[in-house]
Amino acid sequence: MMRRDDRDDPFGDIFDEIERMMGGLSDDGGFGTETHVDVHDLGDEIRLVADLPGVEKGGLELQCDGEVMTIGAAGDRREYNEHIRLPVRVDEHSASATFNNGILTVTLRKVDNSASIDLD
Repeated sequence: MMRRDDRDDPFGDIFDEIERMMGGLSDDGGFGTETHVDVHDLGDEIRLVADLPGVEKGGLELQCDGEVMTIGAAGDRREYNEHIRLPVRVDEHSASATFNNGILTVTLRKVDNSASIDLD
């Protein structure tokens, strides 16, 4: 019976290198990874679009204080916890959100920073 010698495996080094590179993509095994979030200024609204692969709708938690949007999400193999500073102040109570095929879309109305002052 012939014994396998790993030194003679022409693909051993290649597979080892692939595993090393894949492990280097995320030091924590895929948990705590950053999301890809795009922020769009639509005039009177701000729209955030976040790519959350591997997350179910029930695993989402969204919070906004008018200046920062926080996205918490948990899936089978990933967890996300992102704080996105918004480019302008928004009315956090105006938020509407949809989640479809791993894509989260949140729309918020801008707050007018100037207030008119009535003279007596």
